[in-house]
Amino acid sequence: MRLILNSFLIAATVAIGGAGSVWAAPNKPALSSGPGHPLGDVYGSDPCVEFVARLPNVKRPLCANAQLKPTVGRSVQGRALYARDVVAPDAQFRVLVIGSIHGDELSSAALALHWIQNAVETPANAHWRFIPALNPDGLLMRPARRMNANGVDLNRNFPTPNWERDAKVYWEQRTRKDPRRWPGPKPLSEPESRYFYDEMERFQPDMIVSIHAPYGVLDFDGPGTPPPKLGRLYLDQVGIYPGSLGNYGGVHKGMPVVTIELPSAFRTPLDSEMRQMWLDLLRYMSERLTLPKNQSPKIIPVKAQKVG
Repeated sequence: MRLILNSFLIAATVAIGGAGSVWAAPNKPALSSGPGHPLGDVYGSDPCVEFVARLPNVKRPLCANAQLKPTVGRSVQGRALYARDVVAPDAQFRVLVIGSIHGDELSSAALALHWIQNAVETPANAHWRFIPALNPDGLLMRPARRMNANGVDLNRNFPTPNWERDAKVYWEQRTRKDPRRWPGPKPLSEPESRYFYDEMERFQPDMIVSIHAPYGVLDFDGPGTPPPKLGRLYLDQVGIYPGSLGNYGGVHKGMPVVTIELPSAFRTPLDSEMRQMWLDLLRYMSERLTLPKNQSPKIIPVKAQKVG
């Protein structure tokens, strides 16, 4: 079913529930189902001050034009999690793009900001929701670090089946208790992973694009046919891990998860290469991504709240 959108969906109304309520009832949407982005009713500081100072190949005009808005999400240290919606007039698909789930992968957040510009210029037929930095605490540490401020690897903290058993065994036996890959004391123990879990329930994406670095490959989890390449990155499916987003979203929830591993954590590809990756993603969506039968997501246009 084709969705005709007359205004951006940036808004909503309800505060995020606590971790306990979300974890106790995983089959019940944490908030409203379907799109409808909740803006935090806050007067936040300008995220571009820190992003421009920290991220590679991100100048002030690029960040300012991204028009990031604070969400209800907060990091362990209280930083706002920022997002941007870009909605095509004839949007048929919902795509959720996330960067910097690992704080020391600086190029992932930079690519997300560049792609916001590409989406504004060439949105195709999608409603895009970008969250450039899910782990701002790790990103803004000196030096930047993979984990959040609690020392948890957010990409091992999602509630995959048998998490309590498998995550502990994997961390102890496969990583030899590598502190960079600690999955946390329980699934969704962290405010950042709880926020993204809720965001998946709110937005109900048809596809998730998770940007990482520095392995220089393309990974895919979930139903459907994976993209063969994006730019110079070629498909090399590396498997799944307990608590990972690919495992939870792609395998458990049935939302295709495209994982981009950029070649460097500290340098972005050339601007032309980032644009080619974007065009390859659009081509893949047009050829392979199909809406589930009888899907008719509800759209509630709401005005964005003004923030300072």
